[in-house]
Amino acid sequence: MQDLNDMLYFAEVVDRGGFAAAGRALGIPKSRLSRRIAELEDRLGVRLLQRTTRKLSLTEAGEAYHRHCVALREQAQAAEEAVAHVREEPRGTVRVVCPVTLAQTTVGPLMPDFLARHPQVRVDMEVDNRVVDLVEEGIDVALRVRPSVDDSGSLVVKRLGVSRTLLLASPEQLQREGRPSGVEDLARLSTVAMSAAPDGRASWKLVGPHQREWELQHRPRYTSGDLLTLKSAVLQGSGICTLPDYLCCDELASGRLVEVLPGWAPPVGVMHAVFPSRRGMVPAVRRFLDYLGEQVTTERLMASCSGRPG
Repeated sequence: MQDLNDMLYFAEVVDRGGFAAAGRALGIPKSRLSRRIAELEDRLGVRLLQRTTRKLSLTEAGEAYHRHCVALREQAQAAEEAVAHVREEPRGTVRVVCPVTLAQTTVGPLMPDFLARHPQVRVDMEVDNRVVDLVEEGIDVALRVRPSVDDSGSLVVKRLGVSRTLLLASPEQLQREGRPSGVEDLARLSTVAMSAAPDGRASWKLVGPHQREWELQHRPRYTSGDLLTLKSAVLQGSGICTLPDYLCCDELASGRLVEVLPGWAPPVGVMHAVFPSRRGMVPAVRRFLDYLGEQVTTERLMASCSGRPG
């Protein structure tokens, strides 16, 4: 059976740039380490390293093998950290990316309680709507609200709840421009939106009675990547917009915002966390994900929007 230590040794030799540095890090004599790598190459039947008097370089086979060795090393580290989960308080930094509105309305207010429960954990949360590459940027958890989780690729998905998005307007705008009687009338209303194409056009997918779908093509008068900014514009009658219900609870209750065409709305959004599988095993990250699973739920969002205790 293959000695998996050889894979660790190979990864260390490559990452540290030579046998001497790897030997010091591992506490193994350089000669012994060199012999183990040579035996590994013999067993595999391929040359992994090109050796010169000045430096080492990887062969094509060595590059492929190195990637697997690094993955094995990280899995071993994650496994050890997972065992620590049951015997000690989680500690360390959890790097999180969260959309702006979700951070401002839901996740941000929860963080003091999470930190109080886990005093050895530090949370570094980037509040941004951009799409991130978790592995490339070293992110532990990304929070997302999307109609589907099918585009998460190889990442692990933890579903948290669902969020309704509504097509909203101020009563003043509807009085001024006329309340639509059907989806065909929506095109005559002024709109505001998060973005538009270079030609100024935008589109919203709406779902109505009997799951009938309608794509509203429009030219927004105003675009902004921040939903709170758009809500302010809608409140002042600048245009209709699609907004998450949890962002507009008070305004809906008071009548300052109303649904433009009841029964028609964008598809529901799935609130979820995505993370690389190995990072999900780290105690601090696992506690963070468990906490979100307890706190960020459909029921709690609905309760907060209706004024009931969660």
